[in-house]
Amino acid sequence: MTLDADVDGPVIAVEHLHKAYGPTVAVDDVSFEVRKGEIFGLLGSNGAGKTTTVECLEGLRRPDGGRVSVLGIDPLAHPERLRGRVGCQLQESHLPERMRVWEALDLFAAAAPHPIDYNVLLDDWGLTAKRKAAFGNLSGGQRQRLLVALALVSEPEVVFLDEMTTGLDPAARRTSWELIERIRDRGTTVVLVTHFMDEADRLCDRVAVMDDGVIVALDTPARLIAASAGAVRVTFTAEGDFEWLTALDVVHRVGRHGAWVEAFGEGPVINHVAAALLERGLAPLDLQTERPTLEETFLKLTGHQLD
Repeated sequence: MTLDADVDGPVIAVEHLHKAYGPTVAVDDVSFEVRKGEIFGLLGSNGAGKTTTVECLEGLRRPDGGRVSVLGIDPLAHPERLRGRVGCQLQESHLPERMRVWEALDLFAAAAPHPIDYNVLLDDWGLTAKRKAAFGNLSGGQRQRLLVALALVSEPEVVFLDEMTTGLDPAARRTSWELIERIRDRGTTVVLVTHFMDEADRLCDRVAVMDDGVIVALDTPARLIAASAGAVRVTFTAEGDFEWLTALDVVHRVGRHGAWVEAFGEGPVINHVAAALLERGLAPLDLQTERPTLEETFLKLTGHQLD
């Protein structure tokens, strides 16, 4: 049975998904929707159920309960209808050790109904110099970039990226983020599985926080942070009493830590504090803000750090 979506409906629909491996429940009554053109993140620790959820969407796992739909199609019942419309970069994938980079891309392009020029992907993902290299001779980061390129060669409508930047150095990770944003800007819907908080905060329009097989929160990163992680702190150095800042609607409390004045509140606190200071002829050069992080939010939602 499919959850047929109309043109304006969700690109992905998951209803009460359940999957167990013997006595171990990997996914327990998970429901969510993914909208067309967004980057949707599945965020959680190892073993939270993220990969199992995505593998059910990709048709690689048979759910024990619930229903899933991708582009209005049941991926397990009708995989042929999704072929070429969906791209998948799996958490653990391997190619023949002697297969060359260009051969892998050429093979995947030949199987795609409307492939893009894979030379563009070689350039985008920093693999042009390695086009003739064998898969077995690539570094871990180069293999990861090749697997992402293979997921994109069919120019899919939906692409699943599972721990896309694992093994990449910081510079390569940031380049990958920019490329994923470009992919989304061209209209591709991206499902991003990650345990990197900075990655989810930077890329995702919405995130589902998974823990022990269930979704414990689902919203934009900014709203999750605002709802769960406490106040924004604005600091600057100055002498005198600044308790008068509490007259601002967005400031809840003002304190002092040595030479530093600290104003705690919510929303665009720094804008209101800066304006109030300027009205009194004050313009501290070290005015700065510290907002709660997505990692702090995850800790409050789940009760533990990422592993």
